[in-house]
Amino acid sequence: MKLLSCKKIFLWCAILVLFFHIANASSDSISINQFLQDSETLVANNKRFKLGFFSPENSTNRYVGIMFTVQSPSVIWVANRDKPLQDSSGTLTISEDGNLVIMNGQNKSLWSSNISPALRNSTAQLLDTGNLVLKDNSSGRVLWESFSDLSDSLLQHMKLGIDKSTNTTNLLKSWRSPVDPSDGSFSAGTKPETIPQIFIWKNGLPHWRSGPWNKQVFIGVPEMTSFYFSGFELVSDNTGTTYFSYSYADQGDDMLYLVLNSTGFLQQKNLYAGKNEWEVTWAGPANECDFYGKCGPFGSCDANGSPICTCLQGFKPKNQEEWGKGNWTNGCIRKTMLENERNNSNIEQVKQDWFLKLQSMKVPDFAILVSFEEEDCESGCLRNFSCIAYSYYIGIGCMHWERSLIDVQKFSKSGADLFIRLAYTEQDQKKDNKLAIGIVLPVICSIVIAILGYISYKLRAKHRGRKRKSELLSSKSLPSYYKLSLGRDDNNQVKFEDLPLYNFDMLANATDNFHQSSKLGQGGFGPVYKGKLSEGQDIAVKRLSQSSAQGLEEFMNEVVVISKLQHRNLVRLLGCCIERGEKMLVYEFMPKRSLDAYLFGAHFEEEYFLDWSKRVIIIEGIGRGLLYLHRDSRLRIIHRDLKASNILLDEYLNPKISDFGMARIFEGNQDQANTIRVVGTYGYMAPEYAMEGRFSEKSDVYSFGVLLLEIISGRRNTSFHEDDCALSLLAYAWKLWNENMIVELVDPKIIDLQLKKEIQRYVHVGLLCVQEYAEDRPNVSTVLSMLTREIADLPCPKQPAFTTRPACSKKGSSRIQGSVNDVSVTIMEGR
Repeated sequence: MKLLSCKKIFLWCAILVLFFHIANASSDSISINQFLQDSETLVANNKRFKLGFFSPENSTNRYVGIMFTVQSPSVIWVANRDKPLQDSSGTLTISEDGNLVIMNGQNKSLWSSNISPALRNSTAQLLDTGNLVLKDNSSGRVLWESFSDLSDSLLQHMKLGIDKSTNTTNLLKSWRSPVDPSDGSFSAGTKPETIPQIFIWKNGLPHWRSGPWNKQVFIGVPEMTSFYFSGFELVSDNTGTTYFSYSYADQGDDMLYLVLNSTGFLQQKNLYAGKNEWEVTWAGPANECDFYGKCGPFGSCDANGSPICTCLQGFKPKNQEEWGKGNWTNGCIRKTMLENERNNSNIEQVKQDWFLKLQSMKVPDFAILVSFEEEDCESGCLRNFSCIAYSYYIGIGCMHWERSLIDVQKFSKSGADLFIRLAYTEQDQKKDNKLAIGIVLPVICSIVIAILGYISYKLRAKHRGRKRKSELLSSKSLPSYYKLSLGRDDNNQVKFEDLPLYNFDMLANATDNFHQSSKLGQGGFGPVYKGKLSEGQDIAVKRLSQSSAQGLEEFMNEVVVISKLQHRNLVRLLGCCIERGEKMLVYEFMPKRSLDAYLFGAHFEEEYFLDWSKRVIIIEGIGRGLLYLHRDSRLRIIHRDLKASNILLDEYLNPKISDFGMARIFEGNQDQANTIRVVGTYGYMAPEYAMEGRFSEKSDVYSFGVLLLEIISGRRNTSFHEDDCALSLLAYAWKLWNENMIVELVDPKIIDLQLKKEIQRYVHVGLLCVQEYAEDRPNVSTVLSMLTREIADLPCPKQPAFTTRPACSKKGSSRIQGSVNDVSVTIMEGR
């Protein structure tokens, strides 16, 4: 009987301990000598936040963090960022001295709240705001809080900046990578010594800034309105406290927060009621011009311009050669000295410096706030010889600048009026130009009749000049090496850059008289040979075939386009040959040849194997090269023939886009064009281009999507041609996507279950690129952000083009006939 009573008592004690353990695991707080095990969590009363152990994707390290409790949780704070646990034996507890600590399985402390002197009677609680606080049970005083030790995320009520009341400086600190929460290269915060604004720094140097705060919005973020956050505020006082915080009206189950990701983008993420995935609703930098100082001192950046960088009026490039190549970091210098830079003792009043008004601008960094009213802001700057620009903005006041104007940007809307100081002669020149126009215009009108009479003569002379130029280009008497500088009068008004011209004998000697053993391959243009110049340089020579459908127009087009482009993911053109009726292009030699040999060739040697990491490098390299063509080059280029055989690989398997014979140049404000001469390769052409002759950046994106799926699968899009009733690669991928069997698409040689999610993401992006309608496809910049997870949440793809075929081909059926050997085709009168 006594033994039975003891058993009952023991059983009840065990039940009570277990009950206490479960209750503690689901509560919002722990006290001294209580332990939170790896499998347990603290949950805030409002059920929005939880504290517990986690591992980043594709990592086995364990961390303690605060995260949202939604189906797609996002980690917003990490305790042991730099000291991960190696297994699941860790615990979170309050030590005997009252500090919150993380212990590993060997009972060694990896992280501590580090309060000194600490109080033994303390409790840690996860509040409804997501703030983890350590407080004194006796007085209720907060001893430590996670809101004063920020990670990469900013929640409402957090303080970003300097708070003298707690003697803390709060900065957001990015993760090192998506799988490593230790401190990365980027941080975000405020600079209290200037007009308040938010900065992102990369390794301590400015990377992006918001522009000044006008008590409602940051005026350097044009899409921000006073309703952007319903409670964004700046706290600043004479003690040195300067910080930003925000709150938003209760929107039910809607949630939002800001995060500084590992690549340096500050993103606003929203989770709307009824949704399971976070949506990125804003990100900064938003475009190339948002990167700090993109165009250097006294340069202005316009994301819609081509090129995006120009010098402010009254200034010229500091280094014209670098500027012309798209290297704008050295910026611009003043053309004419200001009044204070001369001996101005006898300067007349009428020859004072003046101010040029620039509208819708992001004002420069290093603004000085001065106590002038709006009507006195200009005169105050004019009297101060050190002042080189001013701006007045309601909510901020009068701003002056006394040093180089850096990080200036032109907006399409919003922004401020910026007035820059120029020499009086700049204004005189402007007036002189108006006067000259008034005088010259009547003169021009008086000689119009004479010009019309002269046109006939000029046309005949032009015809004779073209004939002489043709004779000159086919002459055998050209010197071995000189500079070619020809013009091309097309609708883009493009001119040749100076380009080296090789003679025929030089290239014949380099290629062993174009011997078959020197032949690298054969394309629609003609054969390509490997050569070695007399000085030892390896080259690749592309020789236009006499029977090629491509001719002088494609040859000249390639010289025009590629001679103006410089990017690590584009093949470099060294020169050309136009002797003895030949048309040859000379390129840098790419030792690993073209991508199609690795993907589709019958090679099984180790050197031809591309593992997943190499394929990722190739995919992202092609994307960066395409982004340069579309957005960042001096010319906007649409390639029109992107395919595996036109991707060459250097010795390190870095990809380079080649073959610009089909490329077209767009004007700065042009987003699409039409042609009646459709050129390209069957299987890579977007439907609107193949059927209607319409091409744009999105038609290149379509080709990139096909290429992306080919790289993942190791199969050509046209590899199904042997069975006329079979599906294309796009249709096969779409079928597997809908059946949730996309892993079957992946090349068996690179199957890795640990990388399954990443590979599926790349397939997802590929399907987004090949959607039937151009407006549904993302641009290249968005594609790269999707691949690198800067954009985490992807939309569901719509059905690709060319995914259905007739049951069987019939004689006389009307179909676009394309080659299955990856040779470019030309289709006349595309509809």
